[in-house]
Amino acid sequence: MNIFQSRKFSGLCVLSILLVSVTIILLTNDTIDLFPYLSLSYLRRSSLSDVPTVTPASTPTTVNNSSPPPPEPPFSQTQTPVVDDEPVHQDLEMDWVKDKTSLKVEWTRCESPDYMPCLDNVKAIKKLKSKRNMEHRERHCPVPPPRCLVPLPKRYKAPLPWPKSRDMIWYDNAPHPKLVDYKKDQNWIRKTGPFFVFPGGGTQFKDGVIHYINYIQKTLPALEWGKKVRVVLDVGCGVASFGGTLLDKNVITMSFAPKDEHEAQIQFALERGIPATLAVIGTQKLPFPDNAYDVIHCARCRVHWHGYGGRPLLELNRVLRPGGFFVWSATPVYQHDEGHRSVWKTMESLTTSMCWKVVARTRFTKVGFVIYQKPDSDSCYGARKNNEPPLCNEEDTKKNSSWYTPLLSCVPKVPVGLTGRWPSQWPGRLTEKPVSLSTAQSSEDSFREDTRLWSGTVSDVYLNGLAINWTKIHNVMDMNAGYGGFAAALINRPLWVMNVVPVQGEDTLSMIFDRGLIGIYHDWCESFNTYPRSYDLLHSSFLLTILSQRCDLMEVVVEIDRIVRPGGYLVVQETVEMMKKLNPILLSLRWSTNVYKGKYLVGLKSSWRP
Repeated sequence: MNIFQSRKFSGLCVLSILLVSVTIILLTNDTIDLFPYLSLSYLRRSSLSDVPTVTPASTPTTVNNSSPPPPEPPFSQTQTPVVDDEPVHQDLEMDWVKDKTSLKVEWTRCESPDYMPCLDNVKAIKKLKSKRNMEHRERHCPVPPPRCLVPLPKRYKAPLPWPKSRDMIWYDNAPHPKLVDYKKDQNWIRKTGPFFVFPGGGTQFKDGVIHYINYIQKTLPALEWGKKVRVVLDVGCGVASFGGTLLDKNVITMSFAPKDEHEAQIQFALERGIPATLAVIGTQKLPFPDNAYDVIHCARCRVHWHGYGGRPLLELNRVLRPGGFFVWSATPVYQHDEGHRSVWKTMESLTTSMCWKVVARTRFTKVGFVIYQKPDSDSCYGARKNNEPPLCNEEDTKKNSSWYTPLLSCVPKVPVGLTGRWPSQWPGRLTEKPVSLSTAQSSEDSFREDTRLWSGTVSDVYLNGLAINWTKIHNVMDMNAGYGGFAAALINRPLWVMNVVPVQGEDTLSMIFDRGLIGIYHDWCESFNTYPRSYDLLHSSFLLTILSQRCDLMEVVVEIDRIVRPGGYLVVQETVEMMKKLNPILLSLRWSTNVYKGKYLVGLKSSWRP
């Protein structure tokens, strides 16, 4: 009897040890398959067929070659996110993460595969009293925002990978041949079989864009592409070959043009994987901060700089960094007929009154350009005989004031002290204190801590902890960018990030440009100025909870669905409560979703349309 009792006691000891060991393993391995809903490895294993169906307005459309990307290898199981220092209440989150019930929504289709709500508001445009100053190309958002889903073009395919996409794109993804005919003699774009091909020509690029860019550098060596000059604005960019080529020189260019008779030029740029947005210099400020760009470029961009009281050129002066350069490649620079000479004399008068000086003027291969430099101090303004245009007052130039704001008719004062200093050469400016950052020690500490946290989080979580095929990610948007830490942490990857600063929050966009990154102001209660299917990944960190106090969450998600490409991702860091609201909406759109560590919701967009 004593022998049996002894063996029983030994067995209980062994069993206890085993139970303790298993418990330790479960608590230290957050991606173990026994708890698949706590890990995005579940997303890797799941398929879109598992998502509950909704009752659509019509039968789903079948699209060739548009299935989501293949699943990725298992996640790293060894790294812990830097910001993941709060406990995750697994029992609290288990039920809703498991719940794959979608909302029952009768989704309908928008009329056009290229629908942009704030730029295609025909009713509002028809009511305009004037179109003289490009008012019809500006934003006119419908109220309430639409909830229809943008259909895919027929035979839509997954975009070609970068860098191949820079030279060619699928014709079926943007089937707009008008520009081929319209610019056939200028080598912008050609149609070859199933592709649009971009040879690198342009209205002013007679010998190709590479030759043109190198000639600018040769003419003015002080530009130093990729060192002194990092952030460029290309006005009236065409198909963005200028900006696309500058990427090879470590220069990032915000290319922009309006939606006009040059059909789909910005859509071509984004499909190519080149940073671009839809905008126009009409009656309102561009959605950029003061003193942002190192260089502004215009090659026959058809903007009447001297028109509207000179306001278009004054707008360039506002967004150009003190000491920055304006490269104007246009016929009035080198043609001497009466009409062009009149325009040139007007530009001479206007730029002189703004204290811009000509630092280069040349002509090559039947094309000419002039390079102006903006002053880096106010001394010239005080020496003018006439105070025209006048210096702006403080109210005209307050921060975060370029959203639905009329163009200035004055000249902003040049920032003094450190804020007026040119940033360090690239890549040093990425990590150094931004020149526009407050001199308060707490501000610098916040910036340093933000940079440190995002560097660790992107490395540990976004790149190694989530089921994202980063090899297919090129066009990225950070919906609330802060200091730009998310983009800075991704700087060594072959992608670019559009840093969006919401207009209702803290204005940090100047600091983002100081770091050598690009960005834009926006109000997420409205549609973004871009074509559908523009981005491979949208990222949001604690934006939606604040946004839901002003906007309808479903309308925001519909806009996200419009912007993201089939097979693209949404990554959201949010409260549990907000993720509970967001998840059913994404499921109703036939997205696959899952949650990592209870803090990061990832959505994968399918090709389904109602």
